[in-house]
Amino acid sequence: MTGYYDYVLGLIPLTLLGLTAILFVAGFGLTTAVPVGAGVSGLIVGHALFINGPVAPTDTVQQPVTAEHAEPSPTPIPEQA
Repeated sequence: MTGYYDYVLGLIPLTLLGLTAILFVAGFGLTTAVPVGAGVSGLIVGHALFINGPVAPTDTVQQPVTAEHAEPSPTPIPEQA
């Protein structure tokens, strides 16, 4: 099953190499096409890290606390006369 991060890992080299090649064929110099391709790849990495960042899976089902599992309440200290 492919997920978001699988697509991100595929897009990084695709944009770096593909966009560089497209810009080079379109007439841009190689010294211009490589930084543009790297910049777009960097934006994809930035989006994957900071906008749609990885999160740890959480438990959505919480068990109710019952008297059997509850912590015992502390015993009161007797007052001195």
